[in-house]
Amino acid sequence: MALELVPIGTILAVLTNQVLKTAQAAKDVLIGKECFKVLSKHLFDIEPVLKELQLQKLNDSQAAKQALENLEEDVKKANNLVERYKNCARFYLLFKCRHIVKEVEEVTRGIGRSLAALSLANTEVLAGISDQVNRLQNEMQRVEFEASQSQIKIVDKLNQGINDAKLDQDFANDMLEEIAMAVGVPVEPSEISKELENLRKEKEETTNRKERAEAFFLEQVIELLSRADAARDFEQVKEQYVQRARVIERYDCSREYITPLKTFICPINQTVMVDPVNLCTDTTCERAAIKAWFDRGERTDPETGDLLGDFTLRPNLRLRQSIEEWREINYCLQIRSSKEKLLSGVDLSVEAALIQMQDLMRENSINKDWITIGGLTAIIVSILGSSHNKDVKRNILITLKYVVEGHARNKEKVVEFKGLDHIIPCLGRDSSISKAAVELLYELLQDKSGWNESVCRKLSQTCSAILFLVTLLKGPVKESAEKAEKILMKLCDEDEENISRAARADWYKPLIDCIIRGSETSRISMVRTLVNMELVDQNIKLLGKEGVIPPLLEMASGNVESQEASLSALVKLSGCHANKELIAAAGGVPIIRDLIFSPHTAIIIARCCEVLEKLTSNDDGIKFLVDKNEKQLEIEQIIKKLLAFLHSPNSSNIMLRPALRALLGICKSEARFIKTAVLTANGVSLILPLLDGSDPEIREIAINLLSLFSQHEPEGVVEYLLKPKRLEALVGFLENGDKADVQMAAAGLLANLPKSEVPLTTKLIELEGLNAIISILRSGTMGAKENALTALFRFTDPANLDSQRKVVELGAYPLLVRFLRVGSVTAKARAAALIGNLSTSSPQLAVVPKPARCLCFRSSRVPLCSAHGGICSVETTFCLLKADALAGLVELLHEENDATAYEAIQTLSTLVREDSPQRGANVLHEADAINPTLEILNWGPGPLKEQALVLLEKVLTVREMVEKYGSVARLRLVDITGRINIHEDGNLRRKAAGVLALLERYSGFDTSSLAPGLNG
Repeated sequence: MALELVPIGTILAVLTNQVLKTAQAAKDVLIGKECFKVLSKHLFDIEPVLKELQLQKLNDSQAAKQALENLEEDVKKANNLVERYKNCARFYLLFKCRHIVKEVEEVTRGIGRSLAALSLANTEVLAGISDQVNRLQNEMQRVEFEASQSQIKIVDKLNQGINDAKLDQDFANDMLEEIAMAVGVPVEPSEISKELENLRKEKEETTNRKERAEAFFLEQVIELLSRADAARDFEQVKEQYVQRARVIERYDCSREYITPLKTFICPINQTVMVDPVNLCTDTTCERAAIKAWFDRGERTDPETGDLLGDFTLRPNLRLRQSIEEWREINYCLQIRSSKEKLLSGVDLSVEAALIQMQDLMRENSINKDWITIGGLTAIIVSILGSSHNKDVKRNILITLKYVVEGHARNKEKVVEFKGLDHIIPCLGRDSSISKAAVELLYELLQDKSGWNESVCRKLSQTCSAILFLVTLLKGPVKESAEKAEKILMKLCDEDEENISRAARADWYKPLIDCIIRGSETSRISMVRTLVNMELVDQNIKLLGKEGVIPPLLEMASGNVESQEASLSALVKLSGCHANKELIAAAGGVPIIRDLIFSPHTAIIIARCCEVLEKLTSNDDGIKFLVDKNEKQLEIEQIIKKLLAFLHSPNSSNIMLRPALRALLGICKSEARFIKTAVLTANGVSLILPLLDGSDPEIREIAINLLSLFSQHEPEGVVEYLLKPKRLEALVGFLENGDKADVQMAAAGLLANLPKSEVPLTTKLIELEGLNAIISILRSGTMGAKENALTALFRFTDPANLDSQRKVVELGAYPLLVRFLRVGSVTAKARAAALIGNLSTSSPQLAVVPKPARCLCFRSSRVPLCSAHGGICSVETTFCLLKADALAGLVELLHEENDATAYEAIQTLSTLVREDSPQRGANVLHEADAINPTLEILNWGPGPLKEQALVLLEKVLTVREMVEKYGSVARLRLVDITGRINIHEDGNLRRKAAGVLALLERYSGFDTSSLAPGLNG
């Protein structure tokens, strides 16, 4: 019906509905969304203009009617465009993206022009919305659209590939994946098949429209994409294999290859063609080869040599199909041959089959499906589990990677065939096998979206997998380590138990990450895992280095559950010196201190005390008891708090043990802290009752503390020990050879007690405490021996001959002599002093025989001691000569050590009696003890020189000694007396002057010229 016969109102109503319909439909087009969206918006903006025209009296001029007619026509074009592309195949829309946006641009501009003409014809009517109409028609006429750059890039890549005749499998797979992702189609065979079928329909429509170029392009695209793995329907692939397998049944089992027909061979490169094309002369060549022929300038038929008048190339689809069938039959022959070799059980045949399978899959990916359909995948998985040949195993792993790479169905099959059970043990083999195994495992765990969750869960159920993967992670092969780490991280994300397994395999990164960033529940769980692990020192240090300590300290400020877990972990870690530094640097010690000083459960206090104990252990003392700025904490307050636990009724043994150890560590570091504990905090009275307790560990720590405390308050300890059963306990500690530190502490405690307490000494002898001390001298640690030597002084007091005799009877003397040679400096000095104590009693114990009355008895006379002039022995007179101690004592003088030389000089002095020095002086002379004594006057400190002068003063009263040593002694003495400017040597000078005067008295030599003023 002519437009002029239709009422204007009706035309406007129909046009308005058409605009709205087109505007709504334009929003649903998938490709070129942005341009269709703009078109839709403009159409919606036109609606109020049309409604305004319906409300007003429209100008019924010819121009107005023509404008409406043009607008209606343009809106119809837009609607047709929208309808056409709204239902098109998505792949087709992508290929047409450039053309689509240009069509939308053109139709939008056309509507804008029509709207401008309508506005001019109805200026008065549209006066109220003229600005809106003008803006709208201007925007529509100037609109410019461009296709998405990412879509253009895909289309250009596809065009280039088709132009270059790229028909290989990899290119097909890549293009299909990119196209599918661009249009939102899942890369699954069922979905891809639908899209390709829709694309074929589009190709048929273009053929019907006589659009030959587009139809040819679509045909090439369909052919290319159909080669992709995801484009194959498995049932079709399976049926195709079955058909080809039936064909080869007519061939002998030994047949592996059918030679190609001559027509399959390209006349240019003499190889079987892939993409055969016909020339105008009907000669068939490989497309790439004939293009290269033309590119070289050739214009003739490569087979006949005839000059070509037309250079058009026409695909020979029938020949291509025949060639593909020939190839597929050969594939099936080789698959059959490979299967027979695999089943032969001969390693060389198996390896040959594996190489053959790899070649097949490299040549055409359809063989991945056919190898599995033919049963070969199941066979090689089985051989992987049973073979002991490492080359076979490695090649199977490599072959399986070919089988599953990018192939979801084959991955499922390998897992279904229990492949994981055989692959995982290969992770622990040599590097060539483990590398192939981890690469295969990584591929099995992947799918199109990333990780295959189902396979990851199955792998998580295999406990040994984590251990093997951690081993690879720490191995020398970088590629294997990277793959192993990625798998491990995924498994740890999958299941927290895998984090624990990884940590037990000595890989702590996921554990630490979880402790740092996990939820509260996860953090507590992982910390408990850490606590329950058995860690060597190296791993404890590594955990600290990798950052676990700061989050643990943070958790220590959380709820009770979090505190208990984190403190238990800190106890485990804080024994390492490096971790002590990290705890201190992170400000952890004030946190621990504050928890101790605040009201908390016994277990929290106990854990804090354990951390404090570890921080002070190994003689570190208070070194790490600092804040994060390295400022020392108030140690005295900590000591008082630790001691306060001892009289608290709520303090259990679990709390007391670490508290006492921490106190011991602090007090051992500096003497001033012992004083604080004893005098300020009344430590002795608090510790002593612990010796009566039933807990052996607490009693042992208590004896260690008392050993320190007794230096400052020995009286209270003596009073305690003299009470019933107390001293027996101390002797028990002395006898405890299994606990060296306890034994040493008990001996140290005894050494600190006053020697004047005779009742204590007597009771110790009665309770065989002396036996225990001498036993320590035989088999204790050097520290225990040193304390035992000091404790022995109370039993060698010259005023108590019975006690001395008991010491000798129990075999102490040989032990003391041995210490002179092999003990520590302290042990040597104390042994020398103890021998001196015993030697002091020798003169009064030596038996001087009465003169014989008859000459006939002279031959049986007992030899007399050269030092004491009587009958001596070790047992009866404690004679150091009889004990062979003299040489050891003289050797101490030669060692030039202050402490040992001092005690040796004093002991040697016991041999020279003031009333009869001749014997002792001769003994010292014969033992070459006088020269080193004189040397002491050169190198020794003041007190030692004084002792040397005391000895020389006695020796030089003997004229023979003056004659032998006078000149040397005189020089040494004059040197000392000449130091008139050194005030602190005053006593020494006077002593030296006295000896020098004595020397001159016996030699008749005048010393006034050498040292003027000495006698003034």
